[in-house]
Parts: sequence; C-alpha cells; structure tokens
Amino acid sequence: MIPVFSGTDVRAAVSPERALEAVREAFIAYARGEWTMPPKVYVPAYPAGDFRAMPALGSGHALLKWVTSFPGNPAHGLPTVTGLVLLSDASNGMPDAVLDAGAVTALRTGAAAVLAAETLGRPDAQTAAVIGAGVNGEAAARTFAARGRSVVLWDVDRSRAEAVAERVGGTVASGRDEALAADLLVTVTPGREIVLAEGSLRPGQHGSLMGADGPGKAEIAVEELAGVRVFCDDWEQASHNGDLVHAVEAGVLIREEVSQLGDVLIGTAEGRQSNRDITIFDSTGLAIQDLAIALAAMERADELDLPRIDL
Repeated sequence: MIPVFSGTDVRAAVSPERALEAVREAFIAYARGEWTMPPKVYVPAYPAGDFRAMPALGSGHALLKWVTSFPGNPAHGLPTVTGLVLLSDASNGMPDAVLDAGAVTALRTGAAAVLAAETLGRPDAQTAAVIGAGVNGEAAARTFAARGRSVVLWDVDRSRAEAVAERVGGTVASGRDEALAADLLVTVTPGREIVLAEGSLRPGQHGSLMGADGPGKAEIAVEELAGVRVFCDDWEQASHNGDLVHAVEAGVLIREEVSQLGDVLIGTAEGRQSNRDITIFDSTGLAIQDLAIALAAMERADELDLPRIDL
C-alpha cells in the first residue's frame, strides 16, 4: 500500500530546518554527480499559465513532479501551484509514495532561498526580507524564522503580508524600499514585473530571486544583473528559463561568469569574495530539491496517520 501525503502531511513530516538541510544535501549530491536530473519540460498554456514535468534520480529513488503555475488562480480562490509528486523505488520501478506538489514546492523553495542567502550573503548580515507573501514567500519567511532570523515582509497586498507576518513571527515593511534595503533579500513574485531595477542593490547585499522560473519572467533588470556576482541553481535550466536568460540573450552574461550553488557548497567554485560583493542567486527550481523533500517526508511516514492506496 502506497502512502499519500496531503499538503498538511508534508508540512507535518518536514520542518523548514529539515527542508534546508535536505536541499543542501541534494545540491551537494547533484554537484558531485551522485544525483541526476533530466531537463524540466514545460507545457505552456499561456497566457493563463503552464504545466511542468520534472524528473530526478538519486539515493535509490526516482521522482516525477507534475506541477502547474497559474498566477491568476488566487483571484478565483484557487492555488497558483498544484500537482502531484510521484516517488518510486529505482531498483524495481515500484511506486513508493504520492505527495502534494504544492507543499513540496513551497518547502524546497523556501529552503533554497535561505540556503543561498546563508551561503552567499555576508557573514555579518543582519537584516532579512521577503518580497512576495504568497505560499512560497511565506515558506521563505518561515525558513528565515526557523534559522533564528527576524524577517520583514512586503507584498502589493498589505493584508496578505500582515497575515503571513503574524503566522511566521515577522514584521511588515513600511514600504517596498525598506524591504529592498535588507542585507539578505528574497523575491518571490509572479515575475511579470521587474523588482530590482538598475541601481537597486547596494554593496554587500545578497538577493535570492525565486519568482522568474519560466519563460518570459524576470525579477531583475538585465543592467543590474550585469553588474553583480551571479550564481544559479543549474546553469542549463536557469540560462533558458530564469532571470539569466535575458542577460545571456543580451550578450552581457556568459557561462564562465556564473557559478552553480552546489559547486560553491562543495568548494569547486568560489562564493562571495568580499563584504562589498553584491551576490544574486537565480533559482528556477530543481527536481533534485523535490526529491530531497520527498525523501525527508518518507523518513516520518510511519509516524503519521497517512491514507494509503493500492495501485
């Protein structure tokens, strides 16, 4: 019988701190070639949204996430991100679990955002902010809080930011400029408008850009990206479907100028070089991160009263 994790079950099984450690381990395993990840497949249904098929293989398991991104859904009382994560035994192909994709995505997005901030930000960074208080923005704020950092939130919908701040123990910025001034900045917006215009960032800041995870999206101006130190989750994916693609197409950024986070974690690429560096992490979301969260959830499957199905 196969366990089925609802969103509530996923969150009960995997704390934000466990998610961060699991995602760290996944980046390291991927950088070392121990985990593999075929390219993400986009099935566009624009202008409404898109579908994504995301496979990964590692630690004796295979995963496929079938997930959506429909930014207009909240206006109709529906979640932006929906879908399923299927986990299988890589030794015999048998299914091991089914998990809610929205909860898995939120946990790994928050984990990756904060992991990048902690890895690439200044050692003496004091302030943290999240711009965008949707499900994934809340996950990032919750992860900052779990790591002992006070977090400031800003959203175009102030009431939404207030609700998230109350849930995670954060505060609401008086305006977007206050949030943009944080030492450690996370942006989790729909990616339809530039958040970081040219000249927005100051020396010493770090920004984890989590919203531009598909074709046509952007959270940072090409001119700003050209003047900072750039990191990403995976070059092949980010250079085709992330913020990086716009700078690559404009001819202002090449592969040799971008380091992958996993390579920094294993010491084969250099991270921050000085307290004056401006660092940017471009995240497009990796299936290896989803695999890490699914495996972490399975660690506690026997502790939870999960429904089970027979396929």
